[in-house]
Amino acid sequence: MNDPDVLIAGAGPTGLTLGIDLARRGIPALVVERADDLFPGSRGKGMQPRTMEVFDDLGVLDAIHAAGGGYPVGMVWQNGERKGEHHMFDPAEPTEDAPYNAPWMIPQWRTQRILLERLEELGGTVVFGREVTGVTQDADGVTAHFASGEPVRARYLVAADGGRSAVRRSLGIGMTGEEVDPLPTLVADVRITGLDRDNWHIFPPEGTQELLAICPLAGTEDFQLVARFAEGAEVDLSADGVRKVVAARTHLAAEDVTQVRWASDFRPRAALADRFRTGRVLLAGDAAHVHSPAGGQGLNTSVQDAYNLGWKLGAVLGDGVGAGLLDTYEEERRPIAAQMLDLSTSVHRGETRRGGATRQLDLGYPGSSLTEETRAEPGPLRAGDRAPDGTVDGVRLFDAFRGPHWTLLALGTDGVPAMPAAVRVVHGPAHRSYGTGLFLVRPDGYVGWAGDRPAGLPEYLARFTGR
Repeated sequence: MNDPDVLIAGAGPTGLTLGIDLARRGIPALVVERADDLFPGSRGKGMQPRTMEVFDDLGVLDAIHAAGGGYPVGMVWQNGERKGEHHMFDPAEPTEDAPYNAPWMIPQWRTQRILLERLEELGGTVVFGREVTGVTQDADGVTAHFASGEPVRARYLVAADGGRSAVRRSLGIGMTGEEVDPLPTLVADVRITGLDRDNWHIFPPEGTQELLAICPLAGTEDFQLVARFAEGAEVDLSADGVRKVVAARTHLAAEDVTQVRWASDFRPRAALADRFRTGRVLLAGDAAHVHSPAGGQGLNTSVQDAYNLGWKLGAVLGDGVGAGLLDTYEEERRPIAAQMLDLSTSVHRGETRRGGATRQLDLGYPGSSLTEETRAEPGPLRAGDRAPDGTVDGVRLFDAFRGPHWTLLALGTDGVPAMPAAVRVVHGPAHRSYGTGLFLVRPDGYVGWAGDRPAGLPEYLARFTGR
């Protein structure tokens, strides 16, 4: 608990991702978690393609692939008979630009274990049983106070402590939102017999709104059960309560549920924090935005919050860049969070399919103050866009991007100025996805600067490398 440069409250996917990104940059950081162990349930089980790209960069993608699997086809049941298939997602095949073009299923508890192992491999630490109860700050740093134990002083604090964030409440930051669905919902991880593991089993309600869905969790023996209840109903989270729901709504018997490993209830809502930064405290993940689980946007948007913030904290704390760079975190991420909240709500209400928008590959920062497009006639890719994968003169681009550095692509052009050590340079001919020109790719995989010639490039880069 020595005073770190960055204190991260919360060891969920957001906090662990940020801890990994800071650890690989050599920034002293500490993750604290109020619980005594990592979250035990499957809750956020859907990994979107853009998040898979993030995990590729952070060195955990192989483990994520090994521990999960693709989404099963939905199977609709009625009166104990199979009535037909239901496809949850619009189909998408991998391409050279987007090699991870379909969602991947992995239970949240397993994702967090993989992230924790990677964090510890890089020398990072999580301290459990440390509940943040309040925050004070001054011009030089932040002090976090805990339910027990001594306070911790840090240069910056990142609140990744969930939708009921104690840090956010301590700072008096409001959260504006709406109830997405008034009906209470049960989610549980169960062991069950009598259902195959090739399908996501859907039991539509008959004359009510009490849907039941049972999905095999890839890479485990478990199923995730989701049940909606009538408005005002009491949700019984006991093992017997879960068994009664299965027996009442399916052709299965209560005893076919052999084990209930975890259970929780919630009412889907959407909410956005009024701001993502106050002084030396920044909000990320569910502390900043709360989603309906429909469409699998919450965890993914949260991981990308951390990925956006990690390189900026690294630049400020490691490279001496002005702290004003941290203002661009809210500038870039809050509009994205708002957009994803709208998308999640629309999917939940059946207004939007789980298609291209949910994969998050088309998101970018074209209007950011960090984005400079200097070409008079931009090609197929513009500054602010996600930098796609591909091969340039035998070099895979995602391999070139991997690591806490900037990457300059010089495609079909000469006259590249000398670059600092923080920039990897890749030369090659014009590329189908990029066109011709110079493309400076940020550490988080977005094109920050694009030009036909290098004029202005060194000055742009100096804003972020402190040189």
